[in-house]
Amino acid sequence: MKLDPVSLEEAARYMGVRGEPDEAVYGLLSRADEIVRTSLRPKYVYRETSVDLTENGVKLGCMDVPLTGKDISAHLSGCTHAVLLAATLSSEADKLIRQYSIRDMAFSLALDCVCSAAVEQVCEKAEEEIFASLDAPYRTWRFSPGYGDLPLELQSAVLAALNAQRRIGLTATANSLLIPSKSVTAIIGISDSPVRQGGSGCGSCNMRERCAFRKGGKSCKG
Repeated sequence: MKLDPVSLEEAARYMGVRGEPDEAVYGLLSRADEIVRTSLRPKYVYRETSVDLTENGVKLGCMDVPLTGKDISAHLSGCTHAVLLAATLSSEADKLIRQYSIRDMAFSLALDCVCSAAVEQVCEKAEEEIFASLDAPYRTWRFSPGYGDLPLELQSAVLAALNAQRRIGLTATANSLLIPSKSVTAIIGISDSPVRQGGSGCGSCNMRERCAFRKGGKSCKG
């Protein structure tokens, strides 16, 4: 997958910039964006699976353990199938950020923030490609482990269901952090009828009390 230029305004928000970024910040981010687009080749994998809502959580046909928590049950209510998705900018992104952190911390931060914006772009592109070929009359937004009350500890089970380590080199640490770090896993529900699209705001996020965006009067959704 080839990256398009990222939104520099979005990358600036990841930097904690409030309001309009100044010329110096734009310069750093523009340079970082060019390097990211020319150096990285993102990858993604996905798998369609059945959905069964049970008393013990949501059972996906491709996973041995259920998805637990009220939020994911509400998110997939009415869905008969789902897509598991994993996307990564690859280990080269982490390597690039580390290399510049030794000699230019400001530019290393710019790279980090551009990469954060870029992996979201990868997810959007992946979703477009996936659902261009799947029969999915209606679908939910992406819901990731660690969001709401869906346990982050489910990362390993999601990766195993996707065989993500072999296919795109994506693993999880003992603390369920993704390696490479500029990566995302998500569940997207599929339904034959319109689905509820609420619940994707700050009120459902378990990072809301310590979120830098909220402190600045914004959100990661813009």
